[in-house]
Amino acid sequence: MSNTIPFNKPYVSGKELACIAEALNRGKLAGDGSFTRECHRLLEEKTGCVKALLTHSCTAALEMAALLTQAGPGDEVIMPSFTFVSTANAFVLRGAVPVFVDIRPDTLNLDERLVEEAITPKTKAIVPVHYAGVGCEMDTICDIAARHGLWVVEDAAQGLLASYKGRPLGTLGHVGALSFHETKNIIAGEGGALLINRQEDVLPSEILREKGTDRSRFFRGEVDKYTWQNVGSSYLPAEIVAAFLSAQLKDAEQINAGRMAIWEMYHARLADLEVRGLLRRPVIPAECQHNAHMYYVLLAEGMPRQRVLDGLKERGINAVFHYVPLHSAPAGQKFCRVHGDLRQTDDLSERLVRLPLWNGMTEAQVETVAGALEALL
Repeated sequence: MSNTIPFNKPYVSGKELACIAEALNRGKLAGDGSFTRECHRLLEEKTGCVKALLTHSCTAALEMAALLTQAGPGDEVIMPSFTFVSTANAFVLRGAVPVFVDIRPDTLNLDERLVEEAITPKTKAIVPVHYAGVGCEMDTICDIAARHGLWVVEDAAQGLLASYKGRPLGTLGHVGALSFHETKNIIAGEGGALLINRQEDVLPSEILREKGTDRSRFFRGEVDKYTWQNVGSSYLPAEIVAAFLSAQLKDAEQINAGRMAIWEMYHARLADLEVRGLLRRPVIPAECQHNAHMYYVLLAEGMPRQRVLDGLKERGINAVFHYVPLHSAPAGQKFCRVHGDLRQTDDLSERLVRLPLWNGMTEAQVETVAGALEALL
């Protein structure tokens, strides 16, 4: 049976084509035009970061962050294994070694209680990943980093408009990386941003993003020509991408509100299945405001996940699993090391099922998904 309820449907606000047409009419299609500047302004307003810089992907933003930390051969970076490959790749590309620690059983975020014991004289940075737009325990992580003189690089790919103790995700560490991939809440097809939270990191970040040159200073009239200053690469998105994104960012709160309504429908409908011990719903700590990036469930121990996924597919519902833990992957075993035991990572990653969630889903569709899941369990 063909899928009648897809896992994701990229949301279009209705203003994107007009913005793209305006970008074409302005005759500036390369990066850092007026739409890029507008996206920078909107992101700075929404997050309160010192400076936002658009990139062509969140992967690019993470690579910029790794360059900014000056991580290199012999250095170590602490992060969860339960994350996307880009979190680790950004540092492996620089010759550094990701060190995996386990995740919390409630939020599936980096377990802050295990971080300090993983620190060695080689440690350069801590990379918390805000899973499902739910904030890590950032006070503890930042305190540990400050005591040991470490960078904090937030992988906030899923975290735009979510917060921890009232502070936007991506602005609690030294830098944060956002994603605008088509599966995220606010999209550009492909795209990302680096959020910079200290003034002294702004110019080095601009230089990294502009092929290692001080081109940004030249366009601000601060120097009479731009030259090669440091290592760098081309991390700018095209102006058409920025035009699309600007339309989304202007409607970001409305888009998130639509997702939140669907998330709440799922949460209410599946409460009884949790009471009956058939699954566990997402846990949102009191200090966290999430953004309804995804709705996942953890199946009861012993429940065969593939049978559930296949059963949903037979009913026309495209539900999916999520990350294969990086420590179990060939490259993870080659480039990284594990600190302690990753019991929670191994267990929870095998039981997790992500349900369809996209703006425009109806209550009837949510009921179809939840009813099918209930029947299978």
